[in-house]
Amino acid sequence: MTATIIDGRAVAAGVRARVAEGVERFLAEHRRPPGLATVLVGEDPASAVYVAGKQRACAEVGMRPLDVRLAADASAERVADTLARLGEDDAVDGVLLQLPLPAHLDGTELTAAIDPSKDVDGLTPVNAGLLSLGRPGLRPCTPCGVMKLLGSAGARLEGAEAVVIGRSNLFGKPMAQLLLAANATVTVCHSRTRGLAGVCAHADVLIAAIGRPRMLTREFVKPGAIVIDVGMSRLTPEQAQNKSGLVGDVDFAAVSEVAGAITPVPGGVGPMTIAMLLANTLQAARARAGQSVAVAP
Repeated sequence: MTATIIDGRAVAAGVRARVAEGVERFLAEHRRPPGLATVLVGEDPASAVYVAGKQRACAEVGMRPLDVRLAADASAERVADTLARLGEDDAVDGVLLQLPLPAHLDGTELTAAIDPSKDVDGLTPVNAGLLSLGRPGLRPCTPCGVMKLLGSAGARLEGAEAVVIGRSNLFGKPMAQLLLAANATVTVCHSRTRGLAGVCAHADVLIAAIGRPRMLTREFVKPGAIVIDVGMSRLTPEQAQNKSGLVGDVDFAAVSEVAGAITPVPGGVGPMTIAMLLANTLQAARARAGQSVAVAP
């Protein structure tokens, strides 16, 4: 068996195109574009690259980007005041606090200071609670992107056995909740799970987000399963056997021989995260204008 490759770049391009159309309509109706503010504390190079990509993507679909930078030694009060100011700015529909923060700051506490109606990362306690209750709200971007990829792969989630490896607040927990909402039977695994390979081998849908390069080999995978690789690690190009040096949590070459469909790294889940951030920003703008609060455009 040779797995079908799930092309995240193509799916993300479709989401972006629909967002751009939605932004154009929003601009015509409200005489302003949706606005997305990113807040970066410090000068972490990787975070700076991520923020630049988000700002660029925002402009490409016609949104108004606002790039807010704070010094690495900014106090919690300074960051909270900045988030409050953005919450009061009617030209800003989405606010994203880039994580991780410098060591002296509590990312969970400061994320909670974001106005829930502008929480385009879906991480505030209010939006996490709405997700848990199955109520409309803003959802975390990467889990939403994974749901889009599963839809593009023709996954039949109702009644399916789904295994999520990873229990983070950012991905694992909301991913499990979205799968439960789709009527899948969900198992969440983590570093204390016993017999991990055996648990995974029963999954119709296997989602890996553990940050250990190529940990999941073919014995983890049920023949014909859909495998979504959320992990990303950087090796030397020679180790990774690709120019970027990026690999995921899944041994792509080995698992491709048994899976029914699989996401590559790079080019799988990664492009979906920013695409869904844009979708969330449009959703937030529409909701603030009293329009539809559908999860995706």
